[in-house]
Amino acid sequence: MSSAVLDASVLLAHISGERRSDPVPYIAADALMSAVNLAEVFSKLVERNVTPDQADSIIYRYGFDVVSFDEGLARRTGVLRPVTKALGLSLGDRACLALAQRERLPVFTTDKNWTKLSVGIEIRVVR
Repeated sequence: MSSAVLDASVLLAHISGERRSDPVPYIAADALMSAVNLAEVFSKLVERNVTPDQADSIIYRYGFDVVSFDEGLARRTGVLRPVTKALGLSLGDRACLALAQRERLPVFTTDKNWTKLSVGIEIRVVR
């Protein structure tokens, strides 16, 4: 059973070698990530001229499980829009939160703004 949900920002912070992201591999080994957030990570790596095969190698070494973005998560993501709009959260951000809500797991992000939310889940900031 997984113990957390990862936002794309957490994985990108560790891949980029950002300060205080050292715990990410340990968290990721037992975590979930939405396919939407995986697309974000993959997109950022490809923008940095990483080949698709290299991106796969980088991403999958963390060992997290990818969760398909299904109709139920789409609805949860939509419901979060009014609550998150003032903070400027993206579709990817809301997809991450929706997965954490559904699975009743804490979510890890680098976005301190998320701590202002009251969406029924624990939000942990890495950085």
